[in-house]
Amino acid sequence: MTLASQPPRRVHARAPGKINVFFEVGPVEPDGYHKVASVYQAVSLHEDVWATASDDFTITVTGDVDVDGVPLDDTNLAVRAARLLATEIGWDGGVHLDVHKGVPVAGGMGGGSADAAAALVAVNELLGGGLTAAQLQELGAQLGADVPFALLGGTAVGTGRGDELAPALVRGRLDWVLVPSGEGLSTPEIYGTLDDLRAAADIGPVRRIPSVDPRVLQALRRSDAVALADVVSNDLQVAAVRRRPELGALIDEGVSLGALAGIVSGSGPTVALLCADAAAADGLVAAFADRGRAALAVHGAVAGTRIVSVD
Repeated sequence: MTLASQPPRRVHARAPGKINVFFEVGPVEPDGYHKVASVYQAVSLHEDVWATASDDFTITVTGDVDVDGVPLDDTNLAVRAARLLATEIGWDGGVHLDVHKGVPVAGGMGGGSADAAAALVAVNELLGGGLTAAQLQELGAQLGADVPFALLGGTAVGTGRGDELAPALVRGRLDWVLVPSGEGLSTPEIYGTLDDLRAAADIGPVRRIPSVDPRVLQALRRSDAVALADVVSNDLQVAAVRRRPELGALIDEGVSLGALAGIVSGSGPTVALLCADAAAADGLVAAFADRGRAALAVHGAVAGTRIVSVD
């Protein structure tokens, strides 16, 4: 396909950020990666991507969050997604992406992966690619383990490297308060720190084949926040707190202010605090505001990546 064969139009897609409600990490494999068992939940913070046919692959980025560290070249995951899809369908031109970020950058909430998911969906629609949801999932897995979940949304169990997904039955909603950090954490560095701690026998033991605690899924099926609070867990948290001790103190502070439980989201540094309901979440946000700290009330589970409009 060429640019001349397509009418000019603009497609807007939206993808959710995520929380890892449960995250168990296996030992480092010979290839440097880890098997994981994760329970993802998509939450009501979103990334918006607008795609327009162009002569080259370009991107602009704005946001409700600090976007200073977001790359504007081919290393950007959304640009990589657009290129990958264009190659898959034989598109000869380029695509311009306008990205507006609502998920904290390098915050452990999959914002970059959500950008990639939204770019895949938007560009597929823009160029009439006709790829199915399953085909988009396969492409997404080439870009990163969190991309397939951003496409799927809802609540899901992720195994393998996190990209082998099985939707989880969840009734009702869960309310969370997110406390972002002004400085991101590198996911590879957090995994490396976890490996170092395990090698030094500072923590352990570790199961070679990670699995999800069934009590997590039972609590999610009932949307029972109290029961879930007893079993939320993230193996990466110990590494994130080792590098940023203030994250552990922040979790303790959140619980002292009324949260049921708190975890570091993904590789951090965003802290996710589970609340009893929406009113409790709003109250916790207000309590943090009184202490001069910004926090956000969100809920899950929300839908995966979708088309918002086609102009």
